[in-house]
Amino acid sequence: MLGSITLPAFAKINWTLRVLGKRGDGYHEIDTVFQTVSLHDSITFEGTQDPQIVLSCDDRSLPSDERNLVWRAASALKVRCSIQQGARIRLEKRIPVHAGLGGGSSDAAATLLGLAFLWNVTLTGAELLKLAAGVGADVSFFLCGGTARGSGKGSDITPLPDATDKFLVVVKPNANISTSKAYEVLNAAALTTFDAKTILSTSQRSSVPDIFSSAALLNDFEAVVLQLEPEIERAKVALLGAGAQAALLAGSGAAVFGVFDNKDAQERAIQSIELETGWRVFPCSTVGRNHYRSAMGAAGEILTRFTRP
Repeated sequence: MLGSITLPAFAKINWTLRVLGKRGDGYHEIDTVFQTVSLHDSITFEGTQDPQIVLSCDDRSLPSDERNLVWRAASALKVRCSIQQGARIRLEKRIPVHAGLGGGSSDAAATLLGLAFLWNVTLTGAELLKLAAGVGADVSFFLCGGTARGSGKGSDITPLPDATDKFLVVVKPNANISTSKAYEVLNAAALTTFDAKTILSTSQRSSVPDIFSSAALLNDFEAVVLQLEPEIERAKVALLGAGAQAALLAGSGAAVFGVFDNKDAQERAIQSIELETGWRVFPCSTVGRNHYRSAMGAAGEILTRFTRP
């Protein structure tokens, strides 16, 4: 099946993010609650008879070869399903990089969905999730969307009832934190047991907290990242000063998000935040699972294989 399709690739935040320890395979054991938000990239896929995968991007700082998760996801699907066709892929970036918002993983998941549709792939949900986990730990979540719990490396996904609609302001300060650096400074290796099992006890969260307070939202990376990059802490303070109910580091950073009750409060905050040089501000809102699936259009039908709560 040839043709073309354009899909959104939504960003994510983490309502909670606990790092429980280091596993025997070198990865870290986490317990997190993911949430898709309306900030998104756009990706256009065009099926071709030529077997090559050709990727282009409007952000020239990003690679367009096997170093890009989009290319790797397309290649993994092509190899797994013995696809003889190829694809031209155009990525339009809006989600900032090195922000903790999952842009690369979301782009990869949208690639799996878009090309599975164009190439008429018939993998089961479990097979596609396994393929996603092989591309990147967070990619599996973006085959679900909405609100979901992630465990293990983050690729074991359990859909949760969607969080109450919230308006958000995401601030990306002029700072970058790599995920590997964030784990390094967190020193999670101190939490490792010989048999690679978690040694911290943690509540098994079944849903997102109903009250969004500073106490309800939690990110184990935040304390160490704010020490590393004071500008990120200034962004959090700016959001709280602008009226956010709560503000939290996004993933392993470097973006910070603030939570607001309504659109008016969100808009007032954007007007009142005093931006430092290089800061970028993104108004957005939470995206529930049904909205997420609907936004994927025809490719969203694939999501029904594995997004039942």
